[in-house]
Amino acid sequence: MPDISAASAPQPPNSPQPPARQRVLSGMRPTGALHLGHYHGALKNWVQLQSTHDCFFFVADWHALTTHGQGKQDRGWIERNVYDMVVDWLAAGIDPEQATLFIQSRMPEHAELFTLLAMSTPTSWLERIPSYKDQVERNRELATYGFLGYPLLQAADILIYKAACVPVGEDQSAHVEVTREVARRFNRLYAPDQPILPEPLEMLTATPRLPGLDGQKMSKSAGNAIAMRDAPGVVDEKVRTMPTDPQRVRLGDPGDPERCPVWPLHELYSDESTQSWVQQGCQSASMGCLDCKRPLIEAIQKEQKPWHERAESYLANPKQVHWIVEVGAERARAVARKTLREVRAAMGLAY
Repeated sequence: MPDISAASAPQPPNSPQPPARQRVLSGMRPTGALHLGHYHGALKNWVQLQSTHDCFFFVADWHALTTHGQGKQDRGWIERNVYDMVVDWLAAGIDPEQATLFIQSRMPEHAELFTLLAMSTPTSWLERIPSYKDQVERNRELATYGFLGYPLLQAADILIYKAACVPVGEDQSAHVEVTREVARRFNRLYAPDQPILPEPLEMLTATPRLPGLDGQKMSKSAGNAIAMRDAPGVVDEKVRTMPTDPQRVRLGDPGDPERCPVWPLHELYSDESTQSWVQQGCQSASMGCLDCKRPLIEAIQKEQKPWHERAESYLANPKQVHWIVEVGAERARAVARKTLREVRAAMGLAY
């Protein structure tokens, strides 16, 4: 009789099944090329999560329209940004075999759940969101129904997949709390005996404040970003021309890394020995600022190299990128439609 290893032997019918992976949902607005801040603030975490969780990552193009696109003459901007961003995701290491990638506007189910949830969501819950009040005060043109409803559409994005966790930074906690309140109220009104919409938990992630080329928060709109797929020569030029310690006017003046916009990048990219070398050389004025920047430039270029290599194949075959999000949309639709059937039935709309 052939030997049957324990690994290949049939399992007893009542043997315990491996626990199901928790579902995670997160999205990004396609408002321009992704930069190093996007990678270290979100994408790096996504890449890690895809191997341990059931991940749904979506392009939030409807959300982008709430603050971008008004009055734009070029209607193709959003399509270019959508697929360019998906390429950045794939370049960063997001694997469509492990994670479900899709585009929000290809999923009308989100809009339907948004409408149904709107029937039981008080307007005051949306008006109290800090980001809404702050941005409308700065720009009255943002006082649209779409922008007011942004947190509720975001709640629909999460609840339609019954996500257990939502990766967010601390500044986004209010949005997850609104989602929990929306789910709680819906369940109380329509499904008190057997809740349909689970209340998601926030998954607080370490989101380092990555400084831009001017020392302020990295942002494309501020013109101070290093894009994920900037060419090596572009990275070299951008970092070489970064401002440094303003009190170090001459080469012989001692400096202080804590005053220098370049130092936070060293804290992220350089090992302890390099950081120690930078601190000693700066404080003793034994090195110039360009000497300090050279290992940083090399570290950024080294991190970018596999991104460029992965991106090349997708840029050469754009149909593959379209196919990836189409397949992802079908996967997502199967889950979304199941949730909608349950919601319609609970509200008496299953006819």
